[in-house]
Parts: sequence; structure tokens; C-alpha cells
Amino acid sequence: MNLNDLSQYVGGDLSPSGTGDLQAANGTLRGQQRVLRRLLTNPGDYLFHPEYGAGLPQYVGQPADIAKIRALIRGQILLEDSVAKSPAPVITVVPVRVSGGGGFAVSIKYHDAATGQPVNLNFNVSK
Repeated sequence: MNLNDLSQYVGGDLSPSGTGDLQAANGTLRGQQRVLRRLLTNPGDYLFHPEYGAGLPQYVGQPADIAKIRALIRGQILLEDSVAKSPAPVITVVPVRVSGGGGFAVSIKYHDAATGQPVNLNFNVSK
């Protein structure tokens, strides 16, 4: 079954397609967007799904507990159907200094559950 979501990265606008419609996201792109949304959403932000989300932004500005953040990411991404359980995802979290405070850089290497293809997802979490 091929499911589509509207293409939208967390904090961004919906994307238009080449024909002026709203851009759909499917396959690996859909999975990447869903992983990012889960990791950057604070628990309790979704009224009907209060347990949804890792809340990574809440760790910005605090002493970085890298092992805790990495474990949180692992537990959350494995809840997404697009992330294969085997081989296990490889997650790297590195503290970074940015203007106005600290944050961390995240690199996630996982395999797409539907295609088996490797996926690299890299992003920064900062204020």
C-alpha cells in the first residue's frame, strides 16, 4: 500500500507541486518527514495523542546528556513504520555551540522498512 502525506518539514510551509497542487510526500521522503516530526514534537502537543513525540528541543540549553538523548531518539524512531528494526539504526549526537546558546547535531542512519535502502538523516536542534 502506498500512502501519501502532504510534504511539509517541521516548522516549514506546505510545498507546492509543479502543477500548483500541494506536494505529496511518499516513500523515503514521507518516512524522513515523519521521523523529524516525531523527534521535534513535544509530548502533549498533540491533543489526541499526548504521548506522541520525543521533545528534543527541550534539551537545548541544558547540560547535554548524550546517552539519554541518543536512547530517546532510538526509542522514538523505532515507533515509525518506515524505520527498519534490523539492521539497527546508527545514531550520533554531538553537542554544538551556536549563537545564542548551545544545541546538538543529530545524524541518523537507518534502513527504509519498505525498500531496504539506507537513509541518512542529519539535522541540528538549537534555539
